[in-house]
Amino acid sequence: MVSSTRVFARIAPHVIPALDRAVHRLTRGRVLLSARLLPGVILTARGARSGLPRRTPLACMPEGRSGGALPGSWVLVGSNFGRTGHPAWTANLLAHPDAEISWQGRDVPVTARLLQGDERAAAWQAALAFWPPYATYQRRVSREIRLFRIVPR
Repeated sequence: MVSSTRVFARIAPHVIPALDRAVHRLTRGRVLLSARLLPGVILTARGARSGLPRRTPLACMPEGRSGGALPGSWVLVGSNFGRTGHPAWTANLLAHPDAEISWQGRDVPVTARLLQGDERAAAWQAALAFWPPYATYQRRVSREIRLFRIVPR
């Protein structure tokens, strides 16, 4: 799968978020290009150091969704495309867990929580079933990929 190659890991972090932000803005929050592969959100979180709002397009794993209703929660995976460092958005959520997402054209205030222990292990298995390339990303790095559960406030 192309998404688990090293070339993709080098190029995608520079291209995909910029395209997602532009298309999201042009469609007033209704479309994310990357959502053609996986469900996606635009996360707006305050910068860990600056405190300024930072908008980041992210793949997500909706949980507890029924019909047209909002999911009960989402899992965000800090894979950083299998690159060595944690993505900046994870540090932002650790410092400022109250954030906002744009989900299918709706702005949703959320609170994020870093998953640990058994809860992380269960979410990781679900994430691997949802998007198998996460296993390749984890094999490439020595850090444990951060997982966050975000819930509407």
